[in-house]
Amino acid sequence: MKKVLIILGPNLNMVGVREKGVYGTETAESINSQILEKAHSLELDCEIFQSNHEGDLIDKIHSALGKYDGVVINAGALTHYSYALRDAIACVNIPFVEVHMSNIHKREEFRHHSVIAPVCVGQIAGFGKLVYFLGLEALKELMI
Repeated sequence: MKKVLIILGPNLNMVGVREKGVYGTETAESINSQILEKAHSLELDCEIFQSNHEGDLIDKIHSALGKYDGVVINAGALTHYSYALRDAIACVNIPFVEVHMSNIHKREEFRHHSVIAPVCVGQIAGFGKLVYFLGLEALKELMI
């Protein structure tokens, strides 16, 4: 069974509480449960990791080498300025799919550019919690 990791960055533990007009009212815990169910239905072994700390996210990315076959990452605001996160992804030779619940291109100007996109196999944005399910499906196809 292929192993995948979901990495969630800063403030994503507050989904369902913060900016309900952008992220909806469903809680992070509920969405995480559904992600695990979706992974199971795709016959993927899945772990979810969330941190509000850039260094913890980088350490988790480094630890993915040799342990996971692919990663779905929602780096939150770090997407737009963390070259350290970008470099961590680049040094781990497994596919990363970048996802965002909101359409980052319809939001504030600073959110329109992703520094991690060039080191990811693709980006999915704007479909709410479905981005995680689509990311898992994409990884499954890439890992065949």
